[in-house]
Amino acid sequence: MSLRQVALYARVSSESQAQARTIQSQLAALHDRIAQDGGALIPEHEFVDEGYSGSTLIRPALERLRDAVAAAEVQRLYVHSPDRLARKYAYQVMLVDELQRAGVELVFLNRELGQSPEDELLLQVQGMIAEYERAKMLERSRRGPSATRRKPRVSQCALRRALRLPLHLPG
Repeated sequence: MSLRQVALYARVSSESQAQARTIQSQLAALHDRIAQDGGALIPEHEFVDEGYSGSTLIRPALERLRDAVAAAEVQRLYVHSPDRLARKYAYQVMLVDELQRAGVELVFLNRELGQSPEDELLLQVQGMIAEYERAKMLERSRRGPSATRRKPRVSQCALRRALRLPLHLPG
């Protein structure tokens, strides 16, 4: 692939994650995979949003990425996992569809993006789980730590095992 065809997108939501530079692990994994696939990345095609929520589509790097895709500058996009694109299921589906309609091959590091109905279902379930996790985080932060400890809750690990998802989604 030529230099202009490969791009990556990475995101962390909170300012504390951005300040702690936790995005570096995502970037390292993405760079490793691009090199493993024989691709080369130019700095202009490294789209990174630090401190921006995945619950909105208004993110500087995401907007630049969408512009590059519309200009046919990107043929393959590497993203760590679907929830890095968006934490709202509807936005995730819209972005994946937009990228695929533009002819962009989407590569998620946490799993292959297949063409079977089962692969599509798994992507949808992961999107809904990401949205659920975000809603639970917001609920816990609104109620405070003491209220969270008093109420019984469904184990996310048990839910992930039942759905055969990875036990931890980065983010």
